[in-house]
Amino acid sequence: MRKYIALLRGINISGKNKIAMPLLKSAFEEIGFTEVVTYINSGNVIFSSPSENKAELIQTCEAVIADKFDLTIPVTVVADDELVEIIQHAPDWWDHEKETIHYAIFMIAPMTVEEVFAAVGEIKPEYEKIAHHGEVIFWSAPRKTFNKARWSKIASSSVNNHVTIRNANTVNKLLLMSQAQ
Repeated sequence: MRKYIALLRGINISGKNKIAMPLLKSAFEEIGFTEVVTYINSGNVIFSSPSENKAELIQTCEAVIADKFDLTIPVTVVADDELVEIIQHAPDWWDHEKETIHYAIFMIAPMTVEEVFAAVGEIKPEYEKIAHHGEVIFWSAPRKTFNKARWSKIASSSVNNHVTIRNANTVNKLLLMSQAQ
């Protein structure tokens, strides 16, 4: 059995795409995933599966959400060992400054890091820092100048529906939870 983290995009935001986490957990268990745990209301599900096929796992997750909740929700899946490797390659500045917002931007296939960089554009180095490893972009911006950062506008970009964003605290907690079971 391999451990995975499913990251759902755009659920439970401003009253839209509502999914209760206990019901989501049950839905994942009903399709045969084991060791299912959810974390916070934004759609993070840790589970185990014998499958090694991430594309198949993504399709299965999206299908159960459509079936049980009548919602079309994009999902990306990261194996726990892949998340370990991603975090090990995070830049030194990511998740270290207290008054700074730190995000990890996960691609939802078939979106690529290169396409996101092309759509959002160059950073404003005086307001933000950016790096990537694999299909995850690390982005940080000080709270006090957050709105001046170009990448703070990713939500209004053409790629917004093809990525899912988690703050550093959530990413680190998901990693701990996936390793603890």
